[in-house]
Amino acid sequence: MTAKARFLKKLQEQQPQSGSFTNKGQADIAEFRQRMTQLQDEMEEWLTDTGIQTETTSVTLIELLIGGRQFSVPAIVLRYKNRTVRFTPAFLYGQGVTGCVEVSLGVDNNVTPLARLFMRSGQDMDWRYSLANAPGGRSAFCEDAFFAIIEPLLP
Repeated sequence: MTAKARFLKKLQEQQPQSGSFTNKGQADIAEFRQRMTQLQDEMEEWLTDTGIQTETTSVTLIELLIGGRQFSVPAIVLRYKNRTVRFTPAFLYGQGVTGCVEVSLGVDNNVTPLARLFMRSGQDMDWRYSLANAPGGRSAFCEDAFFAIIEPLLP
């Protein structure tokens, strides 16, 4: 975890929690939404002066482990010329994680999976990722990993 991430996490822990949640599922949904927004803010900072546009869309998920509840989560789209890289929330619970995001490249009508991001895995609160062609291991998601993953965005 970087010094900045530790600082922001500590700051967030000291902030009063907005709203109260009646169960863990509601709290996890709220955290997933918040972390996606923070992830977009971080991406926008990393992409400053690159000409790559970011935008937010909304994805609806249905989580069977919380009674089939339907909820929306922000998704992130990066655009460069006729190409997009989409960070699309895939599920809340599964594969030993809380919060999974599919990363894919879109060119014309072709979609190619690039990676998966995992919001929380066990005690690890930082984003982790695995590449689509090497799904076994999960590594820390950082600025360098971000640029390696989105490299196919450039023709």
